[in-house]
Amino acid sequence: MKRLTQAPNLALASLWCDMLAQAGFAVSVQRAYASSIAGEIPPDQALPEIWIDDDAQLDTARALLAQLQRPPWRHWVCRGCGERIDGPFDQCWSCGTPMPP
Repeated sequence: MKRLTQAPNLALASLWCDMLAQAGFAVSVQRAYASSIAGEIPPDQALPEIWIDDDAQLDTARALLAQLQRPPWRHWVCRGCGERIDGPFDQCWSCGTPMPP
């Protein structure tokens, strides 16, 4: 079992852990509630961490986590309504039309 990363808050730690688990990695959030003792220990020691069970999958999981943290930024125009879409979105926010291939 090795530490994969440290998250800035519990919400992101849980989100990243769930996304990695959906990809097939056995991961868990550690120090989930350590922020309550942040005054007793250094603040950086109270941040939640994501740990992976299989040490052999550490590099693969880190690569996937890097992709999850930095989704691609795209610019495209919706074929359904002509709306300009900026960001990592796969469908139009206005009409729901999927991004063209």
